[in-house]
Amino acid sequence: MEPSANDKNCEDYEIIRWFEEVAENAGFVQTRILGRILEVNFGVEYLKKWMGDIRIQEMEPSSLESLYTTLVPLASHADLEPYIHRIADGDTSSLLTQEPITTLSLSSGTTEGRQKYVPFTCHSSQTTLQIFRLAAAYRSMVYPIRAGGRILEFIYSSKQFKTKGGLTAGTATTHYFASEEFKIKQKKTKSFTCSPDEVISSGDYKQSTYCHLLLGLVFSDQVEFITSTFAYSMVQAFTVLEEIWIDICRDIREGILSSRITLPKMRKAVLKIISPNISLASRIEEKCKELEVLNWFSLIPKLWPNAKYVYSIMTGSMQPYLKKLRHFAGDLPIVSADYGSTESWIGVNVDPSFPPDDVTFAVIPTFSYFEFIPLYRQNPDYSSTIDDFIESEPVPLSQVKLGQQYEVVLTTFTGLYRYRLGDVVEVAGFYKKTPKLNFICRRKLILTVNIDKNTEKDLQVVVERGSQLLSRTRAELVDFTSHADIANQPGHYIIYWEIKGEVEDRILGECCREMDASFVDHGYVVSRRTNSIGPLELRIVEKGTFKKILECFIGNGGAMSQFKTPRCTSNQVLLRILNACTIKRFHSTAYG
Repeated sequence: MEPSANDKNCEDYEIIRWFEEVAENAGFVQTRILGRILEVNFGVEYLKKWMGDIRIQEMEPSSLESLYTTLVPLASHADLEPYIHRIADGDTSSLLTQEPITTLSLSSGTTEGRQKYVPFTCHSSQTTLQIFRLAAAYRSMVYPIRAGGRILEFIYSSKQFKTKGGLTAGTATTHYFASEEFKIKQKKTKSFTCSPDEVISSGDYKQSTYCHLLLGLVFSDQVEFITSTFAYSMVQAFTVLEEIWIDICRDIREGILSSRITLPKMRKAVLKIISPNISLASRIEEKCKELEVLNWFSLIPKLWPNAKYVYSIMTGSMQPYLKKLRHFAGDLPIVSADYGSTESWIGVNVDPSFPPDDVTFAVIPTFSYFEFIPLYRQNPDYSSTIDDFIESEPVPLSQVKLGQQYEVVLTTFTGLYRYRLGDVVEVAGFYKKTPKLNFICRRKLILTVNIDKNTEKDLQVVVERGSQLLSRTRAELVDFTSHADIANQPGHYIIYWEIKGEVEDRILGECCREMDASFVDHGYVVSRRTNSIGPLELRIVEKGTFKKILECFIGNGGAMSQFKTPRCTSNQVLLRILNACTIKRFHSTAYG
C-alpha cells in the first residue's frame, strides 16, 4: 500500500520537533555528545597519548569537556594520518576507535591526485540518513511534494577498492549509496529515484548520465524535484542533454537503448523499465527544438513540468556553476543543500526558501562535538576573503557570537579528535540556541607567489568580473582553474578558461587585464607594481578540457558525485592536460 500524505506529514513533524528540542538545548547536548564519543572510544591509542589513563567514566560531563580541550591538542589531517594509514595497512589495534574500522572514505581532495583517507562507520551513514530526512521535512513545509513521486538524482558511485590491509575504500557518497540507509531514505521521504542501482553504481559516469537523463524523461511527469550532490553534476548533465536529446527521444519512441550503453547490467536494468512511448518522445522532441532556439533557457521546468525545485550543494567551489544552473532552472526555485564534509555533517538548511546566496546552516548538535576558533583580521581594509587571520582560543558551540568568523573544529564518533576542518564560517544567527552558519571560504591559500595571499573566494570574484566582458558576445565561460607559476621569474598567475562560443582576441585581452586589476590583496598589488610578480596570464583551452580533468579524477578512484574542479592546481598531471589543450594565450597590461 502506498504511504499517505498524512503519514509523511506526521513523520516530518516528528523529526522537526526532535531537532527543535536538541537545538533548544544545544550546549547541554554538545557536552553529552562529547562524553559519549570519549566513552565509546575510551582507551584508544591516540587518546591515551594525551589523556593517559584518566577514568573519564567517573567525571562530570562539564569537567570532562574542560579536561579534554585542555589536554588534547588541535589536530590537522597530517597529525592523524599516521594512525589512519596504519588502519589502512591492516593494524587492528584500537588506534582511533574501539569499534573496528572496516571502511575508509576518500575526500574530494582526490581531484588533486592525493588520496586523503577518512574513517567511515555506520554512524556516517546514519547521520547522512538523519540529515536527509530532516532537510526533506523543512523543504516539504515550503515546497510540498506528492508522496510516492520521483526524484531525478544525478548521483554516481565510484568503484570501491581494497587497501593493503583489506579495508574497503571509496568515496563517502559511494559508501552511502551502497548502504541500507540510502534505501531507507527513499522510503522515509516517500520519494524514489528514477534510476536503479545499476545506473548509480556503474562506475562509468558518461553511461550513467545518459541513463539518468533517459529515465528522468521517461518519468518526467512524476518527477517532484531534481538534485545532485554538487551543482556541477547537474550543469554537466544538462550540458550533455543539449548534445544527445535526439538519441534519447529515439530510445523513448522505440523502447530501445542506445548502443553507447555497453555495460550489460545497466542495459538489462534500464531495458526492464522502458517501453515504446511515441507520444512522450514526440512531446519531448518538440520541447527540445523550442529550447535549442532559447539556448536551453528554462530547460528544467519545460521538460519536467511538475518539478517543484532544484536542490544541490551550491556554496564554496560550486558558486561559479550557479549562474548556469539558474539559466537551466528559469523561474524554478533553487534550494541549497546542507553543509557537511567527508569528515562529518555539520548543518541543515532550515530556510529552503532563501536563495543560495543567502543560505545559512543550523548546526546539528548531535552529529559531532563542535568547537570554533575565533578569527580576527589583521588588516580589515583589504579584501574580506584574504586569509590574514589572527586566532583566539577555540570556544564551544554554546559560546559563539553573532557576526564573528570562526574556523570549524570537529571531534567525531569516527575517530577524529579536535580536527581542524579548514572551513571559515560566520555566525549569521541562531535557530533556537544552535548557531546558523554562513560558509565563507576554505582557509587554505590557493594562489601565492611571494607576499601575495589570495583564496578561492578571491579567485572566484576576479574570474566573475573578467567573464562579465563576455556578455558583449554570445560566448560563456564553461569552467576555470589557475596555477601560480614560480618556475620562471618573476612568478605570475595563470588562469585557464574553457569558453563556449566565439570571442574576439581583443575582448579576451580585456578579460585578462580586468582580472589582473581586480585582485585587491595588498601584497599582490604592491608586487605587481614593483614587477616582483609578473603580468597575469590568461590561457584559453579547447572544448572538453575540463571533461578530461574530470576523467582524470575518476581514474584516480573518485566519483562523479564528489567531483569539484580544482580552482588552483600544482598537480603535474592536470597541468600537462591544461597546457597540452591550451589554444590561446594573453598577458595582462594592467600595470603597464
